[in-house]
Amino acid sequence: MGTKIRQIEIYPSPIPLKEPFITSLGPVNFAENVLIIIRTENGLTGTGECSPFLPINGESMETAVVVARYLARALVGQDALAIDHCMQLMDRVIYGNTSIKSAFDIALYDLAARHENLPLYRFLGGEKPKTIQTDYTVSLKDAVSMAEDAQKIQRNGFQILKVKLGNEGKKDVERIQKIREVIGPDMPIRIDANQGWTTEEAIHTLKALAPYGIQHCEEPIPRWNYMELPLVRRESPIPIMADESCFDHHDAARLIRLNACDSMNIKLGKSSGIYKALKIIRLAEVANLRLQIGGFLESRIGFSASAHLALTSKQIQYFDFDTPLMFTEDPVEGGIEYKESGLIEIPELPGTGATIRTSYLKKLNKEIWKG
Repeated sequence: MGTKIRQIEIYPSPIPLKEPFITSLGPVNFAENVLIIIRTENGLTGTGECSPFLPINGESMETAVVVARYLARALVGQDALAIDHCMQLMDRVIYGNTSIKSAFDIALYDLAARHENLPLYRFLGGEKPKTIQTDYTVSLKDAVSMAEDAQKIQRNGFQILKVKLGNEGKKDVERIQKIREVIGPDMPIRIDANQGWTTEEAIHTLKALAPYGIQHCEEPIPRWNYMELPLVRRESPIPIMADESCFDHHDAARLIRLNACDSMNIKLGKSSGIYKALKIIRLAEVANLRLQIGGFLESRIGFSASAHLALTSKQIQYFDFDTPLMFTEDPVEGGIEYKESGLIEIPELPGTGATIRTSYLKKLNKEIWKG
């Protein structure tokens, strides 16, 4: 019995959020995720997950399930340990669809690390002695409501604040001003415009926000307008982090050549998973660019994989792992644990250390593809 893929299971996994998660791209009320479980002939199992997001990667839970059928049909019978081949095969099957590909990718890496009886970070060549501390996000609302939310987050012990902006630069300045008033001068603030400003508006707004101690700004202008991102970076007193304009290593190489950003945000749902994320990391190391590991609305399955990846490079200095804390239900056994002050603990278990509770899986619709 070998490591050929014997069976692939596809589960749509919608979980309500405790309250709407609101960005300049609109509100989200559910984490509409897809779980992938890959089983080999010799009994190995890998679990992956993605969180499709229509405005960013053009995928939904429903379309991801459809594309997963094509990918599963192609992967059944392949060697699960030949990750390079499996990733190339998926890209030959269909262009794009980076979210659902990331679920397969995570499952393959989880399985491969379990095969070696290693935690995923060690399988990837990473090291443990790094503190991982997540920020916590303030959704986009009116200034008073956002200040109240920021104060609540601070009272709950989180030490780093991420604030969603991108809805009228002048109002965004008022939002940050109000938040800084209530949380005091010391708590770090990171902002994310989610492509919400024009170039001129971004430059003006970032200059106006300079007095408020902002660590960095994610994706200030539309991603299609990346040729103007170098101008925004030159004019901005606040460091610029590329997010939606950086999906894979090809995007990263282009942004580096353009001197378009100070840092980049890796999300497995953009990069198609760990395989291509590692290529972005290598480019950032050569260019000496800082990196953030973030995500969409994955559960602790997806973020456990992201946390292991975060231990693979000193360039990875920022962590945005808060969304599983927004779920009304946690379907995961094992995996990362959230400690006081937003600190993340990674288990010393094979693979990601995370699995889905059997009782939860039984509640979901399931498709099985067999060799």
